[in-house]
Amino acid sequence: TERSPEPGDCPICGMDLIPSESGADDMTPGQFRMTKNAMALADVRTTRVGTFTAGEHSLKLSGTIQENEKAVGTQAAYFEGRIEELFVNFEGEEVRSGQKLASLYAPELVSAQQELITASGLKATQPELYRAVRNKLKLWKLSEKQISEIEASGRVQEYFPIYATVSGTVSEIRVQAGDYVEKGMPLFKIANLGSVWAVFDAYENQVSLLREGQPLRITAKSYPNTPFEAEISFINPVLNASTRTVEVQAVLQNPEGKLKPGMFVTGDLAIIAKGQNEALVIPESAVLWTGERSVVYVKTDPNSPVFEMREIRVGDAVNEAYTVVSGLDSGEEIVTRGTFTLDAAAQLKGKKSMMHDGPGSVPTGHEASSYSSRANPAKAESILKAGTFSEAFTVE
Repeated sequence: TERSPEPGDCPICGMDLIPSESGADDMTPGQFRMTKNAMALADVRTTRVGTFTAGEHSLKLSGTIQENEKAVGTQAAYFEGRIEELFVNFEGEEVRSGQKLASLYAPELVSAQQELITASGLKATQPELYRAVRNKLKLWKLSEKQISEIEASGRVQEYFPIYATVSGTVSEIRVQAGDYVEKGMPLFKIANLGSVWAVFDAYENQVSLLREGQPLRITAKSYPNTPFEAEISFINPVLNASTRTVEVQAVLQNPEGKLKPGMFVTGDLAIIAKGQNEALVIPESAVLWTGERSVVYVKTDPNSPVFEMREIRVGDAVNEAYTVVSGLDSGEEIVTRGTFTLDAAAQLKGKKSMMHDGPGSVPTGHEASSYSSRANPAKAESILKAGTFSEAFTVE
């Protein structure tokens, strides 16, 4: 800014020199003033810093319903063979423990049945051989009833049934009729959906707000008016490096089967300020980041558009807002819109800004002058339309 004790034109840019506003001498070196016209053009908006009481504010997390892996059973093949027929044809089908799932042709099992029939005739003379053959079939998950039926009939059963060992919903079918399977190969995945997991992703700056056992209210898009109560059961200790999130789980009882894997859900949990009864909260739009520093612009005079940059320390992120650790007091007025514009104006004047961390410009002898060069409203509007909006601001 060029200053002069007399009216006239600026020797640098040719703009008209107009009277400096009264009260400029009351500002500190780091403060600057904007005209009402510049404020309107930049759409600068402010808000007062408020507090919330612990438990009064909530954090929202987004996630999905997933199978409770602790209640998922895998039906495996206990011997090699060929799948002859499937009796479960689609995923999502309900099955009961003991229900026939498939039939299998297993040459190894055919040989073992023949050994049993032969050994049953020798059980009086070779009881150890007889017991060894029966135990072999038991290890292949044949029941005592099945073994006795084979022994009593004296006939080899070529196609052997595979029965479900658990009850639940078939969530995955891994074989088809005609497939050859190896011993131990998984055939079906059966999930008990009487309880499910709600799995959320929390950003790393939200992790400090979470703890196991914390109450959580969950809402599914399918049932917007029916909240489900749960508690955080697990917080993954490993951060996902690609998404910068941590997985958070909660167990939900689902006796009626309303919650289905894949559903989108939202979790709300009350925030408890760390070691304090209340905390300051500011919108995230108010904060400018420069390296490790976080700064805001404070309106220092409630009756005049005078601003200064303030470096603050922020804490946890809470629903498009930040808690404030230090640097602001409750009731102070900060800029929540147009912060980059104000920073540009501060830089033009050489005030403390994102790019300049000094105490502000050093006053010179010219600052006692009563006239300064500033853009008038008509020129400001044309400059804004041309895209060079920074010249439209009046700074003192």
